[in-house]
Amino acid sequence: MGAREKTAAVIGGGVMGADIALSLAWAGCPTHLVEPDADRRASLEGYLRSGLAEMGRPLRYRMIRLHQALVAVPWAEVEIVIEAVPEKLEVKRAVFAELERLGGRAALLTSNSSSFPISDISAGLSSRERMFGLHFFMPAHLVPLVEVVCSPASDPARAEELAAFMRAVGKVPVKVRRDLPGFLANRLQHALMREAFALIDAGVASPEDVDAAVRFGFGFRFLAAGPVLQKDHAGLDVHCAAAATIYPSLAANTEPARGLRERVATGRLGMKTGGGFYEWTPAAMAAERARYDLLLRAGLKVLQSELPPVPD
Repeated sequence: MGAREKTAAVIGGGVMGADIALSLAWAGCPTHLVEPDADRRASLEGYLRSGLAEMGRPLRYRMIRLHQALVAVPWAEVEIVIEAVPEKLEVKRAVFAELERLGGRAALLTSNSSSFPISDISAGLSSRERMFGLHFFMPAHLVPLVEVVCSPASDPARAEELAAFMRAVGKVPVKVRRDLPGFLANRLQHALMREAFALIDAGVASPEDVDAAVRFGFGFRFLAAGPVLQKDHAGLDVHCAAAATIYPSLAANTEPARGLRERVATGRLGMKTGGGFYEWTPAAMAAERARYDLLLRAGLKVLQSELPPVPD
């Protein structure tokens, strides 16, 4: 299945929705992007044009059509819908109900929600077998991973159809067969973050040293092998013995770490407020975002031979 064989609609032109549209258009997929806010919609053309130019395919902007409302989309053409509206359950449910009413019965209806199970979003609807979580990671146009999340009502054949389409647009889909909170990748990430913040709370290490330990230690190896494959490299007997020693002392708290809760309570939310665990001036933020994107793009080049091929 090629990217050009399906027409997509992305609902919501915020950061995630715009970057998802970039990914689809870059691969040659005709994409309708719905954004009701006039100011945001006016800014999208420049953002999408510059994004596709940076990705090496500036002419692919013609694959994207912007719309103010759902009713403006030519639904008879659309075969896959990706909802990326604000993370409010009642809003997502209302959008899905409208999508079921407007769209063809064969179209795949998916949500990019990072927190709400697709079984909750689709509750009460009549065609839940074609509804899935489709969770991208920021920045969506650079991070290859996409989670295809199934509910008990989801059709496994449609899940494979969705995964095949994601491969056609150059993504690496993983199927999450149970609709758990956090799905797959965020559960793994939060297990790491629980221990990281617990170590900071306990004064064992600074935020800077925690970050360095991950980036330049075991995290560096993750570019080449995930945690399971890496332990096959190292030897399962070695890992099992270390686990028996380490597991009893790992953090098992059921609420966010003290240092995290205190920063949130005092408005230190990270870049968005000028400070979190680090301090952020406008210049520091611009430099950090440029550094971050540069390294992500370099990582993509390293992994290129292992990513699904996308025709020019």
